[in-house]
Amino acid sequence: MSVKNNIDVKKTAKQNPSLSNIYRTIQKKLNQVENSMQDFSGSPNPLISEINSYIFKKKGKRIRPALVLLSSRLFDYKGHEDILMCSLVEALHVASLIHDDIIDNSNLRRGEKTVHAKWGPNITVLLGDYLYIKTIGRSLLSSNPQVIRILSDTSAEMIDGELFEYYMTGNLDIEEDQYLEIINKKTAALFSTSCLLGGILGDASEKEKTDLAAFGTYLGMSFQIIDDILDYKGDEKTIGKPVLSDMAEGRITLPLIYTLNNSSPLDRRNINKFIANPDKEKGLKQKILSVIQSNRALEYSYQKAEDYSLKAKNIIQNFAESDHRKALSLISDYILVRNK
Repeated sequence: MSVKNNIDVKKTAKQNPSLSNIYRTIQKKLNQVENSMQDFSGSPNPLISEINSYIFKKKGKRIRPALVLLSSRLFDYKGHEDILMCSLVEALHVASLIHDDIIDNSNLRRGEKTVHAKWGPNITVLLGDYLYIKTIGRSLLSSNPQVIRILSDTSAEMIDGELFEYYMTGNLDIEEDQYLEIINKKTAALFSTSCLLGGILGDASEKEKTDLAAFGTYLGMSFQIIDDILDYKGDEKTIGKPVLSDMAEGRITLPLIYTLNNSSPLDRRNINKFIANPDKEKGLKQKILSVIQSNRALEYSYQKAEDYSLKAKNIIQNFAESDHRKALSLISDYILVRNK
């Protein structure tokens, strides 16, 4: 399947329900997660309370909490600790986005000003740190001693990925394997952890937990590659930020890596000029976009995302058939056709 093959993409979309349908069996639990997130974000400190209210007022896809819930229900989990696990993985996700926006100097996320744009970098750094530390602290409430170590290791891995990405900013010689390492740490690690925590709650076997972690990793890889594709072909109003934002921030993602390896010296010079000074070289934006959209870079990247999605679907078939297994499989389909 390729990005330009609209017939195939639409066919997949018809087979893939909306998130609301995928979440049908866990929607009541997700509503409880929303309430838990509000409690989690509360603080007697008026500034923290104000910023957290701004951050959590707009619901995201909540894919990570959904992975916790659905994974635990593969084993018919009936307890209440799943709400805690869901709030922890979502808080880690939000903390990572806050730090990400500072590093990338991003002003928009989901169509609204970032915390960095509204309150400045100093306060934003502290708030991101606050959420990370509070998350690790709340993990002590878990009855399972593994949880704090897992979340601590995942946090460190995500930060490692962020630092590596920052180190590679603007480097046109970045290799595909290095890019994959970055997104594995930055994004896929938390997807993997979300599924693993569900397995731990469900008292899964070691083999089952290993499979769930791998499922989450492949799912996260697919998710991030699609996210990077949308920077070149998404609708600005839908994705909530200008097209080519990643490139303007010096972020070298898979479509651009493919282009750099398969383009003319002139195209490479234009890309370099734009990344070096995106405000001054705005005239190059459409030229670069046209090259990337016409040289199979998006098709190549989409195929990579689809390959990871297929690996995820193959792994989840190892578990007993159920509505929850079907929902997990459908999430991998949803990721491939999402537009934001």
